[in-house]
Amino acid sequence: MENQKNKTRVQSFWELVRFALVAIIIVIPIRIFVAQPFIVSGSSMVPTFSDGQYLIVDEISYLLGTPKRDDVIVFRNPQNTSIFFIKRIIGLPGETVDVNSEKNEVLITNKDHPNGFELDQSFIVNKGGIDGHLELGKGEYFVMGDNRPASSDSRYWGVVPRNLIIGKVFLRLFPINKIGLLPGGYTQAEK
Repeated sequence: MENQKNKTRVQSFWELVRFALVAIIIVIPIRIFVAQPFIVSGSSMVPTFSDGQYLIVDEISYLLGTPKRDDVIVFRNPQNTSIFFIKRIIGLPGETVDVNSEKNEVLITNKDHPNGFELDQSFIVNKGGIDGHLELGKGEYFVMGDNRPASSDSRYWGVVPRNLIIGKVFLRLFPINKIGLLPGGYTQAEK
């Protein structure tokens, strides 16, 4: 009987080891290559995201495609790459972005719109901040926080190079009452 108990313990131990190995083989690649957690710090994206919210960032989409206007992204701060920011993409490579905070206008000029078009910013609640003018080169993005007066963004420190973008916000997990896929998603109407 004692021998049977020892055999059962050994089998249970190896089953646990097998389970742990399978979990590691599945979880680690997902964590490294597909998605990673991010906790919002600060008020630059209020009311879209608040301090302390727990998000999952999709890293694989931008390996297969390119960032789009209005995507909410997590990226490394161009001035200090050990710091991560969350902002909304406003301007794309090859575009010119003009921000007029007094009128709460963002004008985008590109090859399809040589006279420019004004972004629809109906989702912005807190307006203001500083003006800005920036011409984007290849692989450069202009980003702004949704809480314009409280956001340190491209108006202050310039462009975000493509290689510093970690990924797109895919899921909000916390707080529980705000769980959702693609939180903060917004798409500009066709011009």
